[in-house]
Amino acid sequence: MNFLQKAFLSAALLVAAQAHAADPVQLDMPPGFTATIFANGLGKARHLVVRENGDVYVTLRGTNDGEGVIGLRDDDGDGVADRQVAFGHAGGTGAAIYKDYLFFSSDDTVYRMKFTGGELVPSGGMEVVASGFPKQGSHAAKSLAISADGKLFVNSGAPSNACQKRARSAGSKGQNPCPQLFRGGGIWKFSADRLNQDQVADGQRYVTGIRNSVALAFDDAAGELYFVMHGRDQLDSLWPRFFSAEQREKLPAEEFHVAFEGSDFGWPYTYYDGLTNRRMVGPEYGGDGKKTAPDGEYPDPLVAFPAHWAPNALVFYAGTQFPAEYHGGAFVAFHGSWNRAPGLQEGYQLVFVPMKDGKPSGDWRTFADGFMGDRPIRNPARAKHRPVGLAVGPDGSLYVSDSTGGTIWKISYATAD
Repeated sequence: MNFLQKAFLSAALLVAAQAHAADPVQLDMPPGFTATIFANGLGKARHLVVRENGDVYVTLRGTNDGEGVIGLRDDDGDGVADRQVAFGHAGGTGAAIYKDYLFFSSDDTVYRMKFTGGELVPSGGMEVVASGFPKQGSHAAKSLAISADGKLFVNSGAPSNACQKRARSAGSKGQNPCPQLFRGGGIWKFSADRLNQDQVADGQRYVTGIRNSVALAFDDAAGELYFVMHGRDQLDSLWPRFFSAEQREKLPAEEFHVAFEGSDFGWPYTYYDGLTNRRMVGPEYGGDGKKTAPDGEYPDPLVAFPAHWAPNALVFYAGTQFPAEYHGGAFVAFHGSWNRAPGLQEGYQLVFVPMKDGKPSGDWRTFADGFMGDRPIRNPARAKHRPVGLAVGPDGSLYVSDSTGGTIWKISYATAD
């Protein structure tokens, strides 16, 4: 996608956001589940988190009047936010709560603010927890996850598609070794209890070989970090000798992994073919769509999701409101991707992966669909809503954020009378 195409798509998305902000959609979910609108028209909502008292905090891709986080409170318990307050002058993506602190991130810094009571807006000022991440124009979102014992994990995406010598240029070979893996293309570990940590001086590169992992979560039950990776783009336009437009729409998989410390997941040298369940050598590194990577060199995904669905959030269901089959399982929010255009758009939904002992215990399935509105569409700007963030509330409800209309849904379960 060239500069003019990107500019056109950005303008189209802005117009679509304004047009769709109040558009209702009917979500398709399993029997017994209902979705109500907790808040609407918030702007480019990203990740969110829910405090023990039910207050919801959502980050914004940009800022509203200079503020990048919105706090929402339901005063009367009717499932709709009665108050919303913007604060924290840094727009970004990540959100988490640890001890008495709200953590959130810009594209290059992780901050925290302290709660000193039951106030909606943390009274403590913004403190820098981790910074020094490279400033970059793509894959800059610093999604984050925090374990119960205070390990802070931060995504540092790679600023390219496949680490080519000439970025997104047809036939350009890949850099080997890829220099972007020094500061990006992986997940870094810090302490959630320390301030002013630098990525290079204080952070530890926990895992590598990940193009971008906006969907990131620590499962305390399993004691492990998990992520869902955005797969690479443009196989056909960059390597037309080996790939057709139809293949580009279906390759590569969006990979769901457990992030065992020290693992290398293969980007940019490989990609995962979810149609044949094989890891392939990338065309920038001598692949031709048929050459497989050496067995055992890189982990296979727990789940290979369809191509270009754009996984943007991951949460493990630790509540008890939903039926037992959902307990401990993983929900993934898919945002949809431009790289399917001009083919039919797919994704724009929540899926569920049943889990047991840290691994999938059954096939993944669609949980909530209908966010995009009327089907079919070929342009992501036509989607009414695009799921981005997920969080489980203290009552076991599932909250979902949307980056197009700025809507927050609250999904609940109730047995029939």
